Amino acid sequence: MHTLPLLADAGPSAFIFILVALGIVLFVSFATVARFYKRCPSDRILVIYGKVKGGRSAHCIHGGGAFVVPLIQDYAYISLTPMTINIPLQGALSFQNIRINVPSTFTVGVSTDPAVMVNAAERLLGLRSEAIEDMAKEIIFGQLRLTVASLTIEQINQDRESFLTEIRQNVEPELNKIGLNLINVNITDITDESDYIESIGKKAAAEAINKAKVDVAKEQKVGAIGEAENNRDMVVSVRENAAEAEKGKKKAEAGQRVFIAEQEAAAVDGENSSKAQIAESNSKLAVRTAEAMRIAEVANREAEAAIQKAQYAVEIERLAAAEVAKKETDRKQIQIAAEAEADRLRTVAKGEADGVLLKYQAEAEGVRTLLAGKASGYKALVESTGGDTQAAATLLMIEKLEQIVARQAEAVSNLKIDKVTVWDSAGGDGKGSSTASFVSSLVKSLPPLQDVASMAGVELPSYLGKVKDAPAPAAPVPPPAG
Repeated sequence: MHTLPLLADAGPSAFIFILVALGIVLFVSFATVARFYKRCPSDRILVIYGKVKGGRSAHCIHGGGAFVVPLIQDYAYISLTPMTINIPLQGALSFQNIRINVPSTFTVGVSTDPAVMVNAAERLLGLRSEAIEDMAKEIIFGQLRLTVASLTIEQINQDRESFLTEIRQNVEPELNKIGLNLINVNITDITDESDYIESIGKKAAAEAINKAKVDVAKEQKVGAIGEAENNRDMVVSVRENAAEAEKGKKKAEAGQRVFIAEQEAAAVDGENSSKAQIAESNSKLAVRTAEAMRIAEVANREAEAAIQKAQYAVEIERLAAAEVAKKETDRKQIQIAAEAEADRLRTVAKGEADGVLLKYQAEAEGVRTLLAGKASGYKALVESTGGDTQAAATLLMIEKLEQIVARQAEAVSNLKIDKVTVWDSAGGDGKGSSTASFVSSLVKSLPPLQDVASMAGVELPSYLGKVKDAPAPAAPVPPPAG
C-alpha cells in the first residue's frame, strides 16, 4: 500500500527506469518462448525427440508447430521431396520359369501417415537422400522379383493394371516399414530372352487383324442385306402400284366394252332381236371370261410374288454376302424376264379380245345393214302394190322362179343317162320303151312350179301353165279260172 507513494516520491526518472526494465523482461521472455516454438513447413516433417509425451521415441508433426522444451527435447526435419528410383530388373524368373526383363521406375517419398512417420523418424532421420534411395532400391528389387515369380507372362504382359496392383500390394508394405510411401510405378518395357512376349504380341496382332476382317465382313453383309431389303421393298411397292393401275385400267376397258355391247344390242330390234340377244350374251361372256382371266392372272402374280418374297428371305439368311449379291442379280433378271413375258401375254390377250370384239361388231353391223336394206326393199315393194301383201309375195316368188327352173335343169343335166341301166321285161306293154318311161317318170318327179308356189302360200297366174293330172291306173285283170 506504500509502494505507489514511494514511486511517486522517487520521481519520474525512477518510474521510467522501471518501465524500461519491465519491457526488457517481457521482450526477453517473448524471445525465449519464440526461440523454442518450432513451425513445420508443408514439404517437411518436424520430428521432436527426447522426452516426449506417451513414452514414444519421437513426436512427428506435419504442418503447424510445437514447443520444444529445452534441455529435455530437441528437434529435426525430414524432407518430403519425392525420390525417383530406377530399377533395371534383368532375368527375373516368371511363374513359367521364363526369364524376363522388367525395367521400371519407382517414385517414393516419406509418408505423412502418423504411424508411418514414426517409422521414418526412427530409421531415416539424419540419413542422406542417397542412402535412403539405396535402402528403398534393395527393398523394391526383392519384392519386384517376388511379384514376377507369382505371375505368368500373359498376366504380366496383357493385364498391366493387375500387374501394377500386385507390385503395389507387395512393395508398399515393406516401404512403410522404413517410413516410405510408394507414390507411382512405371513399367517402361517387358522383354524376354526367348522372344516369348514378342510371339504373344504377333499372335494377338494376327487375331486382332482376323477379328477386324470378320467384323468388316459382317458389317458389309448387314449393309448388303439392308440394301437388298430396301430394293426388294421398293420393287414390291412398284409392283403393287402397277398392278393396281393395271387392274383399274382393265376394269375401265371391261366397262367400256360392256357399255358398247349394250348399246349395240339396244340398236337391234324387231327381226334381229334374237340375234342381238345372242350377240349381247356372247359379248358379256367374252367380258366375263376376260375379267376372270385377268383376276386369275393377278392372283397368280401375287402368289408368285409372295413365294419369291419368302424364298428371298430364306436365301438372304443362308447365303454369304457375295452369294447374296449374285442371287439378287439373278432374281432381278428373272423378274425382268417375267415382266416382259407378262407384258407380252397381256398384249396378245388384249389383241385377241379386240379382234373378237371387232369381228362381232362387223358381223352385227353387216346383219343390221342387210336387214335394214331388206326391210326398206320390202316396204317399197308393198307400197308399189298398193298395200297388197299377196301381190308383193307373188312378185317375190316370180323373181325366184328363174333360179328354181335353173336348179331343176341343173339337176337333170347332171344326170348321166348313158350310165343308167334299166332292167325291163321282154314283153312290154306297147306304150313305149322302158327307158322312155324312166325319163318321163323322172321329169314328173320334179316339183312343178305351181306346187312349189302353193307350198309357199302363193298362187301363180294362169298364163304360167299347169301340170296335167296323171291318168288313173287301169284295174288289174283277174286271171282266168282254172
